[in-house]
Amino acid sequence: MTDSDENFMLQAIALAKTKGTDPSDTPIAAIIVRNRVVISTAVNETADNNDATAHAEIVAIRRAGAALGSADLGDATLYSTLQPCGMCSLASIWANIGRIVYGAARNQVHEMYFEDRTLSTMDYISDAYKDDLALEGPCLGAECAKLYYGPNDDVPEAKQANK
Repeated sequence: MTDSDENFMLQAIALAKTKGTDPSDTPIAAIIVRNRVVISTAVNETADNNDATAHAEIVAIRRAGAALGSADLGDATLYSTLQPCGMCSLASIWANIGRIVYGAARNQVHEMYFEDRTLSTMDYISDAYKDDLALEGPCLGAECAKLYYGPNDDVPEAKQANK
């Protein structure tokens, strides 16, 4: 990780906090950067838009494509405050993103944040034979993990996603 990576992750943390500071607010944020220039930013909009695909990473990819006038986000880096799920990993592959830098790792947060019936992010990337997509993290993992329920938190099942 570089100082630049930490700087962009700090921006993502600040953006996530605009959704709220309670883990139930699902304060996940993503920033897409190319050549050290921010192309797009987004927070999780699933509940706001009643759209299960409106994860922060997906919304950021959509906005970056619109901003660039192209679905090809080659040479871009996606920063996410939480390790991307399978859907967001596959969208990154399709968008030709070159690098993903994530904050909190899967083992730093409650299991509810990940669909446990599917492969991990690393499995999705390796199964797609995507050797030109780097996945790096955790970057400021402890700081990012504070945004979410912890691995041992007793979260009522009714509040849990993916259950």
